[in-house]
Amino acid sequence: MAKGIKKINIATTQDNTKVVVTQGDFIGVEPGKPIWFKVSEWFPGTPEADKKKEVIWIRQDSARQKVINQLRRPAGYIYCYTFSKKECGVLSYYIEASLGGKPDKVNKVGKYIFGHCPPRIVDSRWSTQEGGKDVRQTYYFSYGHIIHLYLGTEGLNGRKDLIVEIYRRIRTGGGAKDDPMMRRWTDVEVNNGEINVKVQNTSQWKGTIKNIKNIEELYVKVKDPKTGKYIVDDNNDDIHARFLRMQNNLVAEAPQPPQNVVPTKIYAPDKNLARYEPCKFETIQISDIVFEKDKEVKKPIMLFNNGVGVKNIAERETIHATIFYEFNSAIIEGDGEKKLNNILRFLLEHQHSTITVDGYACVIGKMQYNQSLSQKRSDIVKKFFTDGGLDSKRIKSLGKGEVHATDDKNGKDNIKYKDEKEYKNNRRVDIYFDYYPHDANTIIYHTIAPSSSTKRNITIDVSAFDTKACFRNNDLHTKEIRLLDVGQAIDAGDKEKKFAPPTFDYPIYSDLSRANALPLQYIWPEATTPNKIQMYAHSCRFYSNKKRTTVLIKAYPDIKWDFHFFLNLSNDLSVKWQNLSAAKHKEMQSKAGKIGAEKRWKQTEIDFGVTMEANWDRTAADKYNGHADATLKFEDKIKWMYKVFSSLKEFSKGVTDQAKGKIRKNSFTSKMPLTIEMKPPNFCLGAEWMLERGKKNKKSLSTIGTDLEFYFKASPIVGIEMTIDLLDMLIQAGVGVVSGGTANVAAKLILDEVRAWLADEDHPISLNMYIDLKLFGNLSGESKIHFNTNSDESKGNGKLETQIGIELDAGIEVKAKFVIIVAEAYAEGKIKATGKATATFGHNLIYDQKSSTQKTLYYKPDVKFDGLVATVVVKASVGLYIKKGILKGDRKMDLADFDKTYEILPEFDVIEKLEKYTGFSPTIPFIQQG
Repeated sequence: MAKGIKKINIATTQDNTKVVVTQGDFIGVEPGKPIWFKVSEWFPGTPEADKKKEVIWIRQDSARQKVINQLRRPAGYIYCYTFSKKECGVLSYYIEASLGGKPDKVNKVGKYIFGHCPPRIVDSRWSTQEGGKDVRQTYYFSYGHIIHLYLGTEGLNGRKDLIVEIYRRIRTGGGAKDDPMMRRWTDVEVNNGEINVKVQNTSQWKGTIKNIKNIEELYVKVKDPKTGKYIVDDNNDDIHARFLRMQNNLVAEAPQPPQNVVPTKIYAPDKNLARYEPCKFETIQISDIVFEKDKEVKKPIMLFNNGVGVKNIAERETIHATIFYEFNSAIIEGDGEKKLNNILRFLLEHQHSTITVDGYACVIGKMQYNQSLSQKRSDIVKKFFTDGGLDSKRIKSLGKGEVHATDDKNGKDNIKYKDEKEYKNNRRVDIYFDYYPHDANTIIYHTIAPSSSTKRNITIDVSAFDTKACFRNNDLHTKEIRLLDVGQAIDAGDKEKKFAPPTFDYPIYSDLSRANALPLQYIWPEATTPNKIQMYAHSCRFYSNKKRTTVLIKAYPDIKWDFHFFLNLSNDLSVKWQNLSAAKHKEMQSKAGKIGAEKRWKQTEIDFGVTMEANWDRTAADKYNGHADATLKFEDKIKWMYKVFSSLKEFSKGVTDQAKGKIRKNSFTSKMPLTIEMKPPNFCLGAEWMLERGKKNKKSLSTIGTDLEFYFKASPIVGIEMTIDLLDMLIQAGVGVVSGGTANVAAKLILDEVRAWLADEDHPISLNMYIDLKLFGNLSGESKIHFNTNSDESKGNGKLETQIGIELDAGIEVKAKFVIIVAEAYAEGKIKATGKATATFGHNLIYDQKSSTQKTLYYKPDVKFDGLVATVVVKASVGLYIKKGILKGDRKMDLADFDKTYEILPEFDVIEKLEKYTGFSPTIPFIQQG
């Protein structure tokens, strides 16, 4: 019972080209868009397993004798072909699909396809040689010269019946109608969309031209005998190849009839072709451990998928294969047929390679006979290829006779010595062809590994690995995967291991030791030197260079670091530690006490704590075999952090002075009473970092990065309290500049009136009025950021709280040297004040790698106070109420309204001021190497 593919048919897709002709097995389509085919029917005896195998799509000539190209594709793949306008015409291709890769010569399982478009002449050229450049503008031919005519066509491919007419240009009033036809060629062929005619009888033209000129200009027309019409160009012009210039000169050349020329096609391998060699693997995948809660989970990472995204960096390579023969034989024996079949399969799938076949013979026997024998051996190999469907034009076959010929001058066999081994090696055919193998940069894979005493398995999968069809002559690809431990090998003499695909486990480890009491060299794990394992997997299709490492596995230490620090510069404003127990808080303070045992630390009013720990050899999400406390090892760095933040006490005074100066410049009076106090900051910060796999577009990468979580909490970051004499500004707006003395202008006006009522000018009264606005604010906040140095996403949250308070005090103080009246001063009015302050708060984490040995992680807090702006509206009056005496009564004076928005405290950069007033940078070298 027959089995295999029975029929193919057109597959329905969105971009299918338009079918313009359907006649039996022939399908005509428009050019420029693909026509798609699928396997539509299988012979009844085909096993289901076969239907899942690769399918080889074969494109042959219309006679089904030559394979133009074949493509190996996965099961279910739909095949397409796109015609160019140049290919359109009567020439068709036969498309079929096969499981074994050989055309079905018995059953008609395929379809004939051809391209269809309007016939056109689109290009022309007159040349001195076949395929030469156009010389119409630079060269004058003589009669008797051989001339080559080229015409580019569309919609005419495969025609063998066109008529080409040559016309002489005559400049008269009738234009082209007056131009006589000089020559007419019939049965002109179109091959590969081109008309190429070798004109060899121009010496006969001279005698047929009447009134010949010194320079004659000639052109051509092309007629379709089926329609009787001339073929035009895109401008609807039927005149082509303007102009062939002939000078009135005759050269001696024997005339020959014009001849159709099929241009020699130059084959060259294409570097960028998709890879479908049968010696292949398809994917490489590594499944690595991820810890989830209390269990290990293996998650796969695709490292390589059929060459997607991988650039071929291979140089052009010449493949050399050899077929050996028995003495005086041209029969292919032994593994020769298998080797030739593998080469044939490759060449059919790589249509742009030219093959050279050189035959040889040993020195035994006559040279002339051996020459013939070597040619016969070469021709046998050529026939093997052409019988397999390879175009004979791609093959150069040559018999080269004896190797190291020894016959004497008389043709006698003159063997001076006998070497049977050399004789056998010389009975051969050498096959050469060029192609671009596949070579690519090594794939880098990062893994996070435990110590060498623990180890952990990763699972490696290399799919569809098959090297049986390797076409190499020597150093064949083999179906095995080698792993070479090139760093920190722990098993002497057991560095390389071999595995059979597709799937196997491999134990990985870093150079971290579980016995390491304090692994400070791993403080920044990503910057350490990893253990390296080289993986080798090679085929003709991918990574054909056997010297190239396919995958380099880098095993980094599985270690997590924890760092926490808190600082309270005022015990009254202490900050509770974040996410830690009270016992842990006391433990941190104890460590901080050891670090701060020096005299200058004791004298400082400060409460601070610190811890730094390492955990390694993870066994669950947050469980480790190894632990070490590194706090005291970082004493200098911690003191540096303390120095930076404790200096904020001095910084508070500096900012206050700076702010007051700016307010004086920007406010309404140069003598405005103002006090500003800043409260010292109190905060805690911490970080946890370890290695984790990077992600891009939420997809896991093959490389890792440092996963770092950093938090900061402060209360306050900035605290400000200020008092402003609003009455002073009010008086300026309503009355004028403040006069000398302690009294303000409004009170002085009332006092002058009272004095006018008093008879005795010796009774001075001291009167003081005040309207004070108090504003105070605290800027507090917390922030948390989480990021990976090898990911395109990060997580973070931050919260800032701004507290603005307002208090208003108003009143009049009256003091008299002699009490002659009972008086009460007052202030009344409506006062409304609103204040707004904003701030920005963040962190700067900077990883600076100046060299392979100098690597630093810097931390720098980022606090900017955006200023305090207030809007104040005052409607007020002042007066003096006299309860008794001759001046009894109420003396009152309304003051002008006051409605202003002004800047109370300007914008400033907290950290910038810190640098200015303390004299050193708050940039903290968090982790430093080199």
